[in-house]
Amino acid sequence: MAMNYGSDKKSAVQAKFDAQKIAFAPVMFQATRALRDLDILKCVNEAPEGITIAEVARQLELQEYGVKVLLEAGLSLELVRVENDRFFLTKTGWHILNDALTRVNMDFTNDVNYLGMFYLTESVKTGKPEGLKVFGDWNTVYEGLSELPHTAMKSWFAFDHYYSDQAFPEVIPILFRNKPAHILDVGGNTGKFALKCVEYDPHVNVTILDLPGQLRKAEENIKNAGSEKRIDLYPIDLLDHSRPIPGNPDAIWMSQFLDCFSQKDILELLRRSKESMHRGSELFILETYWDKQKYEASTYCLHATSLYFTNIANGCSQMYHSDDLLNLIKRSGLKVQEIIENIGISHTLIICKTQQ
Repeated sequence: MAMNYGSDKKSAVQAKFDAQKIAFAPVMFQATRALRDLDILKCVNEAPEGITIAEVARQLELQEYGVKVLLEAGLSLELVRVENDRFFLTKTGWHILNDALTRVNMDFTNDVNYLGMFYLTESVKTGKPEGLKVFGDWNTVYEGLSELPHTAMKSWFAFDHYYSDQAFPEVIPILFRNKPAHILDVGGNTGKFALKCVEYDPHVNVTILDLPGQLRKAEENIKNAGSEKRIDLYPIDLLDHSRPIPGNPDAIWMSQFLDCFSQKDILELLRRSKESMHRGSELFILETYWDKQKYEASTYCLHATSLYFTNIANGCSQMYHSDDLLNLIKRSGLKVQEIIENIGISHTLIICKTQQ
């Protein structure tokens, strides 16, 4: 059968090789983790003149056989190179060993996603996060987040916070341009952003909206910071669209929040937000959109993260194209006032007002 490949200029040999990379990707991922976590890459990195398999095994007190098969896999993974039987770290290997973003993504993939991804096909068929059952019997990961195994919970929060933490220093001055007295932090999670707000402005008050299980951790962090008088907690199931969002805030803050919902639910959340706003209120939406990325690697990571939402988080959301959100904002009756791109690692800030 004749096929039209359009602008695909890849050779047949390269295409077949790339297909084999995909076929063995889970195996090679675990090989990479082993090379990192057994300190084999570290051992190679600390040998500027190169190091042999036997020397690595002796230094790390590992069997030579295991070191051998892992380092040979590392050759195909381009994590190491070999000259005269001595191994050296490559630039890719350096990033696996030292790059914070790569470590956060790998730990999130392994500790949160890996086992559950066996059920991805089932999740696509049912529209439910079928992979979540490897951790517990919840409808969404957010319901069970505080009950996840320690390693999974640690990697989940590290992943979530790594991306948002890079953006916070840039967005907080923008949030406070009009000196809001009361901010709603919708989906406030551990209270980290709310604490940064009260630290930034001594007069602002913040209300965090989230599930009761999430707010327990926020309450602990707020008490430890001595900020109970300025940060209130509002337990709410935000998917219960019969419940209004508390009214009259000067600013509503949604950071890495709307990507956790289906388009249908996003529309309802935006409509409920609009109903709670007064004429001068602003709604701030901070998200990562896959079409707005400067680097190809960022788009790749976001497409992969969408599959986490499909299979683990809730079965119905994703890292969206910016047009999806802009369309929903328009349908909700809100008006886009400003769009600020290239914030932090990969974020876009959309600022909305009512159309009154």
